[in-house]
This record gives sequence, structure tokens and C-alpha cells, in this order.
Amino acid sequence: MKTTLLNLTFLVAVVTCISCGSSLKSAQTNEKAGNSISGDLTNRVVVPGADQLALYLPQLKGKKVGVMGNQTSIVGADKKHLVDVLMDNKVDLKFAFAPEHGFRGNVERGEKFGNDIDQKTGLPLFTLYGGNKKQDSIVNSIDVMIFDLQDVGARFYTYITSLHRVMELCAKHNKKLIVLDRPNPNGDQVDGPVRHDDKFKSDVSWHKIAMIHGLTIGELAQMINGEHWLENGRQADVQVVKVQNWDHKTMYNLPVIPSPSLPNQLSVRLYLSLCLFEGTDISVGRGTDWPFQVLGYTNPVYGSFTFTPGERHGMSKHVEGKGATNYGIDLRALDPEKQKFTLKYILDFYQKTPDKSTFFARPEFFDKLAGTDQLRKQILAGESEAQIRASWSDDLKNYKQMRKKYLLYTDFE
Repeated sequence: MKTTLLNLTFLVAVVTCISCGSSLKSAQTNEKAGNSISGDLTNRVVVPGADQLALYLPQLKGKKVGVMGNQTSIVGADKKHLVDVLMDNKVDLKFAFAPEHGFRGNVERGEKFGNDIDQKTGLPLFTLYGGNKKQDSIVNSIDVMIFDLQDVGARFYTYITSLHRVMELCAKHNKKLIVLDRPNPNGDQVDGPVRHDDKFKSDVSWHKIAMIHGLTIGELAQMINGEHWLENGRQADVQVVKVQNWDHKTMYNLPVIPSPSLPNQLSVRLYLSLCLFEGTDISVGRGTDWPFQVLGYTNPVYGSFTFTPGERHGMSKHVEGKGATNYGIDLRALDPEKQKFTLKYILDFYQKTPDKSTFFARPEFFDKLAGTDQLRKQILAGESEAQIRASWSDDLKNYKQMRKKYLLYTDFE
């Protein structure tokens, strides 16, 4: 496996960076604090990979560099964008790749977008969302690629598909890839069906992993290499800058929203359970101030709580129940830390649907989200959550065994 890990404790003492600015000084302060404490992670400051500039800036000196990032690619307490920090430190940036939702996080879900120029920095922008078309020559023009995106721990969240495509390009053209790792805010669980059949492979189900995969981006990069999932069995030269002071039992509140429809920690935690509704016409609150915190449909059978989806920033298209009164349930008072993946919401709404044959409005997309058609068939057959969970228990056990080979942080179990 061509994956190397940068261990802060070992390297920070030997790596120096003369030209780094205030963001680096802040990061070095955090690093020293992290090095002086061992054992329990309680009350320790979590230090994402991007904040540890001393570990990767020196490697960029004299190199042509590309970045895969978006609005979550921030450095330090002042949340300065990684691209700005790199430019401040005279890194020769050539371009940036953008994932779903765009480089600044303002593109609608599922919307395709073309190549562009970042208005703030003038950096050429290219998209990998939807494929690798015409990007070979771009990657071949650089020496090093940096990947820095905040994932949320679900197979259907497409940032991990972007990771795969970047790794594919770097492996094909023998370019080094530095992954700036970030905590998984849902990294305390592994759950749901494991995708096996390539019939269900798509941007929302790219890898043969559990639906709730329990990995950081860095850990998944190791798995992609280790399981030889890249084309022709290639391996990318991946270097992971690990998160400091975090493990899979540690709750992590995201400092920047990962996409327009996940505005807070509760939405990030509920997303695991509610995203399956995207294969139905049930509203998950897009077009309101509470996306992924309310559920409803334009029929009073679903509950007494009402809301009316409209237009919000990043949520003006693909809004279920737009302009109509939706009846359902309010989840806003739930404790984010207590939320884990469950089928209770999808099963409850299915049972309340008068004409159950209409519930799965987009069955093919539901199957891609689930990574299988078995879940939809089990719901149609009236199986309970316990029965459904029993059907994927062996797959989950095998997946967990594979996953353990690639963990960089202490597990939750």
C-alpha cells in the first residue's frame, strides 16, 4: 500500500517553515499543546490535518500544486480558507477541483456545473462531480495534489466519490496526493447495508462499504488503496496528515456547514436516517430553515406539525412539497449526540401512506442510496426494523473486520 501517515508527534519537532504566517503560528501552538498531553482525549482541542501546516507546507516548496476543496477547507480558529493560506505562503497553486455543491458550497444538490474561475482568488476551477472528463491533462501538469473536504460519514454523501476520482487521477499520472484528514462527525457508528452489486454503483453509492461507513477521508483513502479499488488495481501515492486529539468515540461539531442542506450538528446526525427519503416525495425540510430536521408531506395523515417549504440559499431547486402545507413531525428538539442511524422514520412514514404503491416515487434512486434493492423490497413486504437489520448483520460483521485494517484512530467499539 502506498499510503504514508504523517505523525505529528514525530515530525513536528523536525519540520520547520520559515515563511509561514499567523495561521501557521496558531497551528503550531495547538500542536505543542497536543504533544504535551496523552491519554484521555476529554477537553483536548481537536486539530484537523489542514491546521498542521508545518507538516505539509515544506513539501510544497518549489512544487506545482492542485487542490480539491470547498468552503469546508479552512485553517485555524480564524477559519481562513486553505487556498488563501497556501497563496499567502507563496505556494504555486495551479488550479482547484470542486466537489458537489461547488468550490464555495453554493451550488444546488445534484446540479452539474462547469469549469470556472474562483472570483475571490482568480484560481481556475474544474469539476470532478459527475466524472473525470478531460481532467487528465490538468492533473498531469502538477507535482502534488491536496485533498481537503469535510465528509459526514455516509456512503451517499458524494465527497467520498470525489476522493476516489482524485486518487484515480493521481495514480494514473504518478502524482503525490496529500490528504488533510478531518474528523467524521458520525464516526461513532457503522451501520446499514453494504453495497456489493455494481448494478447499484453511482455517485451516491460508489464504494463497497457500509451505508454508514465509520471512516474518515484519510481512512477511506487507505481502504481504497489497500483493497485495490482503483482502475487496473493501481495504488495512489497517498500521504495522510492525521487529525490530532480525536478518535471514533469523540463527538465533533463541524466548524463550517458541509453543504447548504446540513446547517447544524443535528441535521448532520439525522442525515444518515433521513437521506433515504430522497427516493420518495416526502419532504426532509429543504426550502425551510430546518432541512433534515423536519419531515412531512401534503397529507395530514403524516402528523400535526406543519411547515411550508419555499426557497432558501442553496435550496431553491429540487424542493419537495414546495409552496404547499406539509404535515409531519418536528425533530428539532432532539439531542444531536443521541442520534444514530435508524429506519424508524422511513418505516413509520411508509406505514402511514394510504396508497403504499406510491411511496417510493423514485425507486431506482432509493436503491442507489441504499446500495441494494433488498431494503426497498423488505419495506414493501412489511418487515420490521429488527428483521431488516438481521438481514445485513453478517455483511456488517465482515465489513467491520475489513475496516479495522485501515483505522488511523481508536475505534468506538
